[in-house]
Amino acid sequence: MKYSQWKSRLLTTCVLSAVITLSSAINILVVPVDGSHWVNMRILVEELKLHGHNISIICPSTSWYITEKPDLYQSIVVQMEQCFGKNETEKMIQNYVQNILMALRYRTAPWAYFQLRYQLWSTLYHYHQCAGHIIDGIFKDKPVLKQLEDAKFDLVLTDPAFATGPMIAYYLKVPLVYNVRWFSSGEAHFLSVPSPASYIPLPGSQLTDKMTFLQRMQNVILYIIQIIFSNYLIQPIYEKRCHQFLGPDTDIMTILLRADVWLMRVDFVFEFPRPTMPNIVYIGGFQCKPARPLAAEFEEFVQSSEKHGLIVMSLGTFVGFLPMKFTMEIAEAFAQVPQKVIWRYDGEIPPNVGNNILLTKWIPQNDLLGHPNTRVFISHGGTNGIYEAIYHGVPVIGMPLIFDQFDNIVRLESRGAAKTLNVATMHSADLLQALNEVINGTFYRDNMKKLSALHRDQPESPMERAVFWIEYVARHKGAGHLRSESYRLPWYIYHCVDVMVFLLIMLLVVTVLVIVALKKLCNIAWKKKQKIQ
Repeated sequence: MKYSQWKSRLLTTCVLSAVITLSSAINILVVPVDGSHWVNMRILVEELKLHGHNISIICPSTSWYITEKPDLYQSIVVQMEQCFGKNETEKMIQNYVQNILMALRYRTAPWAYFQLRYQLWSTLYHYHQCAGHIIDGIFKDKPVLKQLEDAKFDLVLTDPAFATGPMIAYYLKVPLVYNVRWFSSGEAHFLSVPSPASYIPLPGSQLTDKMTFLQRMQNVILYIIQIIFSNYLIQPIYEKRCHQFLGPDTDIMTILLRADVWLMRVDFVFEFPRPTMPNIVYIGGFQCKPARPLAAEFEEFVQSSEKHGLIVMSLGTFVGFLPMKFTMEIAEAFAQVPQKVIWRYDGEIPPNVGNNILLTKWIPQNDLLGHPNTRVFISHGGTNGIYEAIYHGVPVIGMPLIFDQFDNIVRLESRGAAKTLNVATMHSADLLQALNEVINGTFYRDNMKKLSALHRDQPESPMERAVFWIEYVARHKGAGHLRSESYRLPWYIYHCVDVMVFLLIMLLVVTVLVIVALKKLCNIAWKKKQKIQ
């Protein structure tokens, strides 16, 4: 083939590819949740943008992680009073951590357990109240509503930890896709599929799928309390707004359950096996990727660790630092190890920090975990970090503090890939011992390598799976054929209470008829016997 012909064919191919890409581009409205939830949602948004799709983000003006990025997405900003603001959120989280540390110090005492639950529920209630104000701001802002309607979105992609996204999708009458792990009422599975309390531990229980009788009883009691908390404290926040903005015949549970596809941030390498549904697609670890080269400042420090290796520590998005008493215990332990330490830290520098420690407000966590010199990851147990550790095969020392972190570390510990420490009662010697076990032993490292091999052994990456199903829903304008009709059923029909009541009534009627018939037969027989005599 001549060069001119080859050039012409290449140009034609490029033009056709561009036309196909433009014609298949979909308009996606993303309704995110701030904080660490936005960290992984943004990764999905970036991938969708690479596939040529048009992305719009709706968020309140008080967002502290979600910023305007015209090259990545169009921002629809709703003006709000301070509610989810950074300063207020950080202050509330620090107060929460202080109370949690006090409860963890006496965690064996019954009151401490209830203190932990109370702190969690009161914090979540505050968050949902703020979400309710954001919903008010969106639906009362007529220009914003008109902008949403005029955009003609093909679907809504949202994190349903708050009900904002599902309500907007219902209002716009467009297909709905979830990037989900948590709902307003708890872990997403518990809302969407059968969840027997006999072998499925409730979030917050810190139990595994192998429970004793007393643990099952604890699980059931916690499940009942969770239902009460959800039905009588959380749902009314959204129910009121459903009736106000979406119509008097709407209810929040139906709106939440009508999603076409649930992209569940779960991998059963990590999670306990459980029932599922055809429209639940598992994308646990979708945010993980091969490590990129480190910036010079980090690479130089990592290389200086030589044969001893590197320890990476981070307590996540919300907790930048611990009270000084606990920070000094950690710093004392680090100062006694031969490894170098990169510690994500955003507080007052402890006076006993060693020369082998690099304190920094931000770390390239995925790239550090993927570095061959990294020996252990000290983590709070957040989902993003846990999956990155699994992906790169780095064992974990867990210091859980808030929300689902305790359960995440329990799951990893049950696989032999993590060791848990109680921050509130931990001394430097405890951390030193844990570091020695995890770094110098083979047990934790080998188990994590096995998990990593299982997690990576998939026909497609979790990210490819996520993008495919988003495009699938857009192409077919929904995926109702995958959605169970259970979301339309009242609870008494879902649990067949009406059928059981009917059968009991029928059994009672039959029993009464049989008794009456037998009684009459006995009377007839008795009368005949009397006549014969």
